Order: sequence, then structure tokens, then C-alpha cells
Amino acid sequence: MSAEEKLAAESPSKESPHKGKTGLKRVWNAFFYSLEGFRAAWKHEDAFRQETLLALVLIPVALLLEHGSLGRAMMIASLLLVLIVELINSAIEATVDRISLENHRLAKRAKDIGSAAVLIALVNVLVVWGLVLL
Repeated sequence: MSAEEKLAAESPSKESPHKGKTGLKRVWNAFFYSLEGFRAAWKHEDAFRQETLLALVLIPVALLLEHGSLGRAMMIASLLLVLIVELINSAIEATVDRISLENHRLAKRAKDIGSAAVLIALVNVLVVWGLVLL
């Protein structure tokens, strides 16, 4: 047995105790964890609330427009992408803050990169909607 294998065998596992769940139990738990995530984002993230409200207004607009199924799908997908990216950005920010609240260049970089991803997703909405509507 190599030194690495011995060390791995002796070290307690750092895996989540929830990783052992499989099958329908895992899917059921994941569904409720996701709902908790939505609730947390809605409660703690102003940007997520604003972007959700924007999507709740624009999705019906997209459905009412006469621009074909593909155009409507692209318009709605671009809005959902903003929400997805915002959730990931919020998770990055919460993780960075959990590690440390001190000002650090790498913490700032991580948060700024997440914010840039949200900006690109918002620009994508403008481009997709603009191209579909023109």
C-alpha cells in the first residue's frame, strides 16, 4: 500500500454524510433542498428578487408575442439563464463570506467574476430579445 493510500485510509472522510443517499430518496431530498435554496435567495438577495420579478413580467410578454415557438423559447430561456447565473453568483458570494468577511483581493475577484457573469446574462437577454423582436 502506498503512502497516499495509507493516509487516505487513516484520514476521516471529508465527504458530506448526505452523499450516501441514492435513488428516489435522494431526488426527494434534492427537491426540498432546492426549494430551500429558492427561499433563501428570495429572502436574502435583492438582485434575485428583482430579476425574478422581471422574468415574471417578461415571460408572459414573450408568450403573447407572435414570433414563433423558437423565438419565444429563446426569449424565455434567456430570462431563466439570468436567474440561474444569479443563483450561482449568490452561492459564490455566500461561500466567500462564510470563509472570511475580511477584504481580500481573491475574495473580491471571486465576487466580481460572479457579478460579471450576471452582467453577461443580462446583456444576453437584451441581445436575444432585440434579435427576436427586430
